[in-house]
Amino acid sequence: MNQKEISELRRRFRGDRSAISRVYGCYVNCNKEVISYIDESLGMMPQEEAEQYLGLLKKALSGTLGKNLIDIVFATQQVVDSDEHRLLMALRDSQLKDEEVRREFFQKVIDCLDMDGSNYLILLAHDAYDVPRRGKDGEDREEESETVFSYFVCCICPVKDGRLELSYCPGENEFHNSLPRQLVCPPDLGFLFPAFDDRAANLYNALAYARKPDELHQEFLDVIFHTEPPMSAGEQKEAFQSALEEALEGVCSLEVVQAVHEQLAERIEQHKESRDPEPLSVTPGEVGSILRECGVEEARVYAFCENCGQQFGEGAALSPTNLIDSRRFEVKTTDVTITLPAQRSCLVETRVIDGRKYLLVPVGEGLEVNGIPVE
Repeated sequence: MNQKEISELRRRFRGDRSAISRVYGCYVNCNKEVISYIDESLGMMPQEEAEQYLGLLKKALSGTLGKNLIDIVFATQQVVDSDEHRLLMALRDSQLKDEEVRREFFQKVIDCLDMDGSNYLILLAHDAYDVPRRGKDGEDREEESETVFSYFVCCICPVKDGRLELSYCPGENEFHNSLPRQLVCPPDLGFLFPAFDDRAANLYNALAYARKPDELHQEFLDVIFHTEPPMSAGEQKEAFQSALEEALEGVCSLEVVQAVHEQLAERIEQHKESRDPEPLSVTPGEVGSILRECGVEEARVYAFCENCGQQFGEGAALSPTNLIDSRRFEVKTTDVTITLPAQRSCLVETRVIDGRKYLLVPVGEGLEVNGIPVE
C-alpha cells in the first residue's frame, strides 16, 4: 500500500462516510482474563461515542510507512492453506458477524500478546468500501463504482486507570471526589486485512500498525500472521550503523558521516516536496556511491554493501527515514553532546591543535550561556 491508498481509507472513518455498522471487542485484564465482550451498533450510540470508536480504529492507519505502518506479506502456500490466513479470511468473509470466529481470534491474541501487565481492549470493525472509479483527470467519480473493497480493521488499546479528581455534584451543591474511571488510550498496535493495493483487495498482504516504531510487538505479528517478523525502525538504524562502522573501521571520518547524513536527509526532503505516495527507499549501492564520492576505497565500499546484504537481505531496499534522523545531526563525546539542525551539520569540523583533537563550531552573533548573552 502507498500513502495515497492509506489516506483514501482513513477518510472513511467518519459516521457519514463508512459502512461500519457495528464494533466488536474484547476487554482483557492484566491476568489475560476476559472481563467483557463488546457487540455494539454504532447507529444506536450517541454520535460522540460512535466518533470515538471510529477515531480509535482510524489510528491503526496512521503514521509513517515503513516505520509505524509495516507491510505484511504472506507466502503463496499460506494463502492457499494455513490456519492463520484461514482465520483472517473467515473474519472478513463473515463481516465479523460470526461470534465463534471472533472469539477464536480474541483468544489467539490474548494467548500471545504481552502488554506489560496492562488491561487492554481489542477492537474490530468491518467496512465495505464502494471504490469509486477514477477518471482520466484523477478525480473520483462517486456514482461510478467498479468494485467493493471488503476489509476489517483491528486495533488494541491499553486501558488505564484515571485519577481521583474533585467534581461538582449538582444535587448536593458540593464538590466531592469522583470515582476514578478506566480510560481507553490510543492503540499501541493493530492491522488492516486485506491490503488495499491499486485500490483493490490484495489477499497476499496485510498492513500492521505500531504506535512506537521500535516496539512492533513481534510476538503478536508472529502468531497472527506467522510470517518473518520485519525489522523495527530502531533495528534497521542499528543494523545500518553497524554495517557502516564495520566496513569503515579505522577510517570512518566525521566528513564521511556528514556526507551520508546530508544526502539522505536531502532525499527525504525532496520526497516530501514531491508528494510521491510511494514510500522512499535507497539501495546499499546508492549509499556506496556516496562513500565513493567521499574518497572511500572500493574494497571498503564493497564490504559495506556485503554487510548490508547480511543485515537486511540481498537486494533489500532501505528506508532513509529509518536510517537517520533527518531533522537533526548529533555529535557526541564522553563529556559533551552537540546537536544541530540537519541542514547545518557542515558547521561542525574536527581539527588537531597542538597535538590534541578538537571539535570546532564557528560562533557568530548571538552567543548565549545559560540564557545570558556573552561576548
